[in-house]
Amino acid sequence: MASPITATGKRKTAVARVRLVPGTGNMLVNGRTVDEYFPREALRGLVAQPMAACNMTGRYDVHATLHGGGVTGQAGALRHGIARALEKLDPTQRTTLKKAGHLTRDARKKERKKYGQRGARARFQFSKR
Repeated sequence: MASPITATGKRKTAVARVRLVPGTGNMLVNGRTVDEYFPREALRGLVAQPMAACNMTGRYDVHATLHGGGVTGQAGALRHGIARALEKLDPTQRTTLKKAGHLTRDARKKERKKYGQRGARARFQFSKR
């Protein structure tokens, strides 16, 4: 058996550690199946995109550990991790994954609230009198 390919995917504050192992296409996320972990069909589709782009569906099992962020951020992090692992596996797939936008890390995070303000950018209402 070949050694597993590992990669890390990130989005917002979510981090996914991904292992690709030759197999039948099963996906385990934090010890649960992808259908259990991501109840929304859109998120399951998002996670499957890199495999479909490289025509690798059903050839590798994915074992992932996710933490941080919310459900959507975790799905994005998993997609990013799978894409990076596929690139390590077959460097010729890089152009395919890059064009589809799977190798780009979505770094947008919530801006922190500043002191003396109501929010990140919103100020308290000014009163002249």
